[in-house]
Amino acid sequence: MSAGTTTVPGPALSTPGRYRDAGPTARRVVAAEWARTTGLRSTAVLALAAAGCSGVLTALFAGSAAGDPGFDPTRHLTEAAPLTAVLLLVLGVRLGTADFRTGAFRTTYVAVPRRLLVLAAQVVVTAALAGLVAVAAVGAAVVGVLPAGASRGMLPDLLGDGMPRELAASAVHLVAMALLGLGVGALVRRAVPALVAVLGAVLVAPLLLGVAADLASDPLAESREPAGQVEEQPLALTPVDAGARLAEAAAGSATEPGDLLGPAGVLAAWVVLPLVGAAVRLRRSDLC
Repeated sequence: MSAGTTTVPGPALSTPGRYRDAGPTARRVVAAEWARTTGLRSTAVLALAAAGCSGVLTALFAGSAAGDPGFDPTRHLTEAAPLTAVLLLVLGVRLGTADFRTGAFRTTYVAVPRRLLVLAAQVVVTAALAGLVAVAAVGAAVVGVLPAGASRGMLPDLLGDGMPRELAASAVHLVAMALLGLGVGALVRRAVPALVAVLGAVLVAPLLLGVAADLASDPLAESREPAGQVEEQPLALTPVDAGARLAEAAAGSATEPGDLLGPAGVLAAWVVLPLVGAAVRLRRSDLC
C-alpha cells in the first residue's frame, strides 16, 4: 500500500448483523395480509352489504311488528343476524380463496416459506376485519329499530335485560361465520365449491332437517313432542342455530355456564375443523 492511499471498509461487510431481522416475521405477514385484504374491492362491497343488510332487515322486522300491543324494539335487534352472517360467510370464503383464485399464492409462499404463518395471519386479519364489520352491523341494527320505536314513543334499552351480552354474542357469531368461510375457502381453494359447501351447511341443511323431522313424525299422534325433539337436536349442531342459541343464552338474566358452552362449542367446532384441515393440507400437499 502506498503512503497516499486509504481504504474505506464496505458497510455491507462491516455490519453484517444489520439485516438479520429482514425475514418474514409474524407482524410483517399480518401487515401484508391486512393490506392485501383491505385492498380487495370485494372486501369493501361485502362489508358494506353486511352492515346495510343488518340495518334494512332490522327496520323491516321491527316495522312489521310495531303495531303489536307488546312491541319491544330490543327484541328485533338480532333478528337479522342469521342473514347478515351469510354475507360474513361469503366474505370469509372470498378471503380464503383469494390467493388461489388469482395465482398469487406462488409469490406468497416463496416470500413466506412457513405456510402456516400465512394461514395464521389470514385468521388474525379475517377475525379483525369481521369484528369491525360485526360492530358496524350491530350499530346498523340499532339504527334500524329507531323508526319503529319512535312511532310508538319508545327507544331501545341497550343497557338492560342482558342486551349488551346478547349483542356481543351476536357479534361473536358473525366473526365465527367469517372464520368458518375462511377455513373452508383455504381448505377447498376454489371459490364456487367452497361457497356451495358453506351455503349448503348454513341454509340447506336446516331446511332438510326440518323436512326430515316432519316426515318422521306421526300425523295421527296426539303429541308432536318427539318430532320436535328430533328436529331440535340436529338443528342445534348447525352454525346459524348455534349462533342464535348463543345470543339467546347470553341474553338470559340467570344464564348458566352450560347454556353458553353448548352453542359456543358448536360454533368453535365449525371454525376449528376447517382451519385444521386447511393447515394439514398446506403442510402435506402441493400448492395447486
